[in-house]
Amino acid sequence: MTVPTPFWRSVETLNNYVYLVPEAAKHYASVGLKGSWMGYFASRAAPLGAASPELVVATFHGFAPHLVHRALPDAWGFASPEAVLGARLELATRVLGRAVTGEQVAPLADALTSIIEGLDLAGKPLAAAHASLEEPVDDLERFWLANAVLREFRGDCHIAVLLTHGLNGVDANVLNVAAGRTFPQQQALRGWSDDEWATGQDRLRERGWLDADGAITPAGTDARNELEDATDRACVGGMSAEAMAQATEITDDMRDVARALRASLKVPPAAPAR
Repeated sequence: MTVPTPFWRSVETLNNYVYLVPEAAKHYASVGLKGSWMGYFASRAAPLGAASPELVVATFHGFAPHLVHRALPDAWGFASPEAVLGARLELATRVLGRAVTGEQVAPLADALTSIIEGLDLAGKPLAAAHASLEEPVDDLERFWLANAVLREFRGDCHIAVLLTHGLNGVDANVLNVAAGRTFPQQQALRGWSDDEWATGQDRLRERGWLDADGAITPAGTDARNELEDATDRACVGGMSAEAMAQATEITDDMRDVARALRASLKVPPAAPAR
């Protein structure tokens, strides 16, 4: 048994908007954070506590270390992790509430919470940190936080797969851009220098995954597809049969909520400005 890809895509959409909507920087400024990157790193890392930049580099994987060090640990001098978590949940439910009501997502919140109970969180630090947070009472909050646990669960699995295949943060980003799976501007958005990016391209050429012009090769396409398949297998390996069955059962409803959220946003989410 596997979990349908549209389930994971919906989880990703419903998680990411809270970090990428245009009003995020202003919202986190209300609790003292300075700049969109500080808001991003602090709000996503806050379940870990006052995380060091080294810990965030390790658990986020794809960001240039200097970018993280610009935001952390300074963020914790402006706002506590608890204050940041409260701000994140407030923003998440405010934006989600433009698309759905708590009553509409309450059954999905129940299902997602049940799915989480069937996860093996060993080796999945961001998912475990999110799962350790106190469950809210409000249905929109319950839905978003449970969804966030599952997003970080798959993200933790994906990082494990990337590392198993010998891909560091810059290499993974280079491959994603070449495969058309992310923003063409990903190098700048993730903070990698031209030299770092070029070195990553060289390493992928040595594997035969990029050609001389930096375009992805058939072998590179196959490798990138295998990374996704391996991530799915890693997720399945950490889910009970009941959790997988529940995820499959609610896939269509999750997709409907994700579509409603996208339709409610006046502008598409964008990566934080540097």
